[in-house]
Amino acid sequence: MSLAVNERVKVVEVGPRDGLQNEKRPVDVATRVALIERLVAAGVTHIEAASFVSPKWVPQMAGSAELMAALPRPAGVHYSALTPNLQGLEAALAAGCDEVAVFGAASEAFSQKNINCSVAESLERFRSVAEAALAAGVRVRGYVSCVLGCPYEGAVAPAQVARVAVQLREMGCHEISLGDTIGRGTPDAARRMLEACLRHIPASALAGHYHDTYGMAIANIAASLEMGLRTFDSSVSGLGGCPYAAGASGNVATEDVVYLLHGMGHETGIDLPRLAEAGAFICAALGRDSASRVARALAAACA
Repeated sequence: MSLAVNERVKVVEVGPRDGLQNEKRPVDVATRVALIERLVAAGVTHIEAASFVSPKWVPQMAGSAELMAALPRPAGVHYSALTPNLQGLEAALAAGCDEVAVFGAASEAFSQKNINCSVAESLERFRSVAEAALAAGVRVRGYVSCVLGCPYEGAVAPAQVARVAVQLREMGCHEISLGDTIGRGTPDAARRMLEACLRHIPASALAGHYHDTYGMAIANIAASLEMGLRTFDSSVSGLGGCPYAAGASGNVATEDVVYLLHGMGHETGIDLPRLAEAGAFICAALGRDSASRVARALAAACA
C-alpha cells in the first residue's frame, strides 16, 4: 500500500512526557512549559505533556498539574497525560487534559516486572480508568509495549500483540499506540506484527511508537506507512534513553520523522527548522547533544 501524495500524517510528540521521564536530569516545570510552547509554535498539535503518577516513583514528572495550568491553549492543540489509575485520572481531569493514556504490555514478563501483575490483571485495572474517562467526555489512548520484543522473554508473538490491542480497543481506546520498547524491531517484524493487528483493528486506529536503539525506527515507520498507518509517536531531539540498553537511544527523534514524511511529500503541519530550535532549547537545558541526525545536519549547515 502506498500513500497518496500530500496525505496528512499525524505526529504525536511524546518528548515532554515519555522523553523527559527517561532523562537522568530532572527539568523544572518552567522549562517544560517553555519546551511545549516552542513545540506548539512549530506546529505540533498533539503533545503528550504530563504524567499523573506519584513523584515518589517518577520525580521527573513532578508538578504536572502546575504544568497543565500554564500551557498555551490555542485551538487545535491537544494535550494528553498518562493516568495509570483512578487517582491519576481525577488529577488529569482537574488539570484540563484533552486525552488520557493507559499502558498495557504484550509481554507477561514485562508486565510482572514493571507493575507486578499479569497482562490480564493490568488490563482489568485500566478498564475502570477508561470507563471513568469516557464518562467524563475525555478520549482515551491505549499503549501496548514490547510489541517487537521484550527485554526479559525475547520474541513476542504478533498474535499476542493483537490480543492486547483488541482488548484496549474494546474498552474504548480510540487509538492504540504500538511500542517497540527495546528498539530491536526490523521492518519485516513490524509488518508481521501489524498484519496481526490489522485483522481486527483498522489502520486509522493504530499508531507506531518505535524506539531507535538499533537504528531501525525510521525504517520501521516507512514500513508502517506502507501498511496504512497514519499516526506516529516521536520525541523531539530523541529525548529519553532506552532503560534496557546502557547508552542507547530511545524514542525516535521527531525531527527525523518529520524530515522523512516531508521528503515523501506528505503533510504534518510542522515547521522543521522551528522544531529543531525547540530541540536545541531542551538539549541545552539538559546539557546533552541532540540524538536527531536531521537536527545535527541542519545545525551544521547553518554553522
